[in-house]
Amino acid sequence: MATGFGGEVATYYARHRRGYPPEVVDALAAAFRLGGDDTVVDLGCGTGQLSLPLADRVGAVIGVDPEPDMLAIARRTAVERGTTNATWVLGGDSDVPALSRLLGGRTVGALSVAVAIHFMDRDALFEAARPLLRSGGGIAVVTNGEPLWMQDTEWSLALRECLERMLGHSVTGRCQTDEDGRRRNREALVQAGYRYEETSVRYEAPLTVDDMVGGVFSAMSAEQLPPPEQRAAFAADVRDALGGVDVVTERVTVRLQYGIAAS
Repeated sequence: MATGFGGEVATYYARHRRGYPPEVVDALAAAFRLGGDDTVVDLGCGTGQLSLPLADRVGAVIGVDPEPDMLAIARRTAVERGTTNATWVLGGDSDVPALSRLLGGRTVGALSVAVAIHFMDRDALFEAARPLLRSGGGIAVVTNGEPLWMQDTEWSLALRECLERMLGHSVTGRCQTDEDGRRRNREALVQAGYRYEETSVRYEAPLTVDDMVGGVFSAMSAEQLPPPEQRAAFAADVRDALGGVDVVTERVTVRLQYGIAAS
């Protein structure tokens, strides 16, 4: 996995990235028959948007991320909400074999990768995870909607145009949330010997201009983050482009792709 999402970027991530509705955790729990005796590994956990709601449903969650600042915020959030069954580990996808040796074989109910698979070597990861997973457990690759700047709405188009003016070049990145990215996940899971399933959860939620702007900055590395005065100018540009509207409705499709380990 890449690093560089520390400092202010981690703070933007914690404040402005969407969490997951209960229906997503329900779907994960049903897919792998998760319960109070299970351990879940959330790989690329960020600031805990998926790790923490999962912790309410299973015996233990291990959040793994290569960025110390992300983990520090996740740990602090867990303490604030009274979550006592989450452990935070500095690492990435290449550390899964070591994690398997540490935890023991076939001891994990699920390994989740939420909005981070594009940083990972999926082929190596899916193969390396197999010895870790119990029968009926598996891997879940989760995408929490399309990037804010790539959605098929007027507000998203306006945001993308503002972002391109700030950066000085076109913006087309989808973070592998599109069909091509899902195809890569599907093919790699099948190739690694998993039984493949998929589902989705759709919901609508308000999206403020502050969250649009913060969401954009949360997707940049610390080296790419513009200086404060340019960030303020970008926020003002977005507000102007939206005609003074401060809140829009985002229609989110959470896509869940499962690789289920053989029974």
